[in-house]
Formats: sequence, structure tokens, C-alpha cells
Amino acid sequence: MFNNELFVNVVLMLLCYAYIILIIIVSGEMSNALNISRKFSRKFLHIMIGNLPFIIPFFTIHVFPVLVAAPFILITFFSSPYTPFKSFRKLKGLTDITEQGHHLGLVFYAVSYTFLALFFASKPYVVAAGILPMAYGDASASIIGEKYGKRKYRIFADKSLEGSVTMFIASFLSFTIGLSFFSMLYAFSIFDKILSSLVVAIIAAIAEGVSPLGFDNLSVPFFCTLTFLLLGGGN
Repeated sequence: MFNNELFVNVVLMLLCYAYIILIIIVSGEMSNALNISRKFSRKFLHIMIGNLPFIIPFFTIHVFPVLVAAPFILITFFSSPYTPFKSFRKLKGLTDITEQGHHLGLVFYAVSYTFLALFFASKPYVVAAGILPMAYGDASASIIGEKYGKRKYRIFADKSLEGSVTMFIASFLSFTIGLSFFSMLYAFSIFDKILSSLVVAIIAAIAEGVSPLGFDNLSVPFFCTLTFLLLGGGN
């Protein structure tokens, strides 16, 4: 029985690896194939990797969600301009995306996911509280803020009011939809979590607004998860 369970978890982990690698390849080729900006391809990667919490409930051995994310801390770091191993620069798709963005942004993304999976794999909706606002909220805020942001402000980095409002809306919608999904698998009602989702979205917008570029991949997951837990979302 255990061997079958282990086999299923290993297969699911390998499928997650395949999904991540496919998204990295697609993101790296998008700008050339579809004539879109590197920024948009980075945000596509951001969003699509952010869907991984929806897979966590199907793991029955909780170490495996950690093993999905942890290797990419090193992979993304070695693909960044800070790598001590220049041979890793041959990972061209990931390297191009990393260089065009905030150099350690993807590393911070992997760190956040690994940390949340390590402590909350048994409650994937808690992982989602940190990951979905980072994935959908931050990506949407960046795209809308750059294109339509007119009301600028600066704390540690240049941001726009339009981007922050988009961060709030996208975080609230993505997390609420995520909670709706998880409510079908776990013993809670989505209606009991609406207020928590609203407050998490507010905190996400604030955290993104005050974070230096790239560091929102750490601050947004941390503060959103902490807020959700303090509001009883982990019960």
C-alpha cells in the first residue's frame, strides 16, 4: 500500500516538474513567437507557476510539494546573473526571463513557495493565501500599472495607484476563487472566508506597494499568509 502511495506521489511530482519546465520554455519563447514583451512573458510565468497550490491536495505525502519547489531555488539562482557557475547560463529560456526581470525575483518566488509548502502542505488553502496574491495580483498590478498608471507614488520603488488597486482586485478575486476550489475538498465554507480574503487582498496591495522591486515575491506571501492565519483562516 505504501509503495503504491509513494509511486503516485512521485509521479505527481514529476508531472509538476514537467509542467514547470514547459511553462519556463513557453515563457522564454513567447516574446519571439508572439511578438510580445519580455515583461509579459515573465508575468505569464509568474501566473502559471502560481497555480501549483491547486495540485497540493492530491499529494498524500506532504514532503513532495516541498520537493516540487525546493530545487528551483538553486535552478533560478544559478540561472541568474549572480551564478558562480556560468555553464548554467545555457538555460537560455529561464536566463532571459531572469535577466529581463528583477534578478532574484524568481529565486524569491521559489523560496516563498518552498517555505509555505514546508509548513502548510496539509492545508493548501494557506499556501494559496500567500501564492495566489503574489502570482495573480502582482502580475496584474505590474501590467496594468505600467500601461495605465498615471498616479505615481514612491516608498522604496516607483509604484502607481492604478497598479495597487489592480493588485487588490486581482488578489481578492484569485484567492476567493482559490478558496472556492479548496472548500470542495476541505471542511470549510467559502462564505466563512470571504472577509479573510478581503483583508488578505488589502494587505497584499499594501505589501506590494511598499516593497522594493523583486522583494514583493517575499513580502506578499509572508504578510498575506500571516494575515490569513491571524484571521483564523488556517482552522
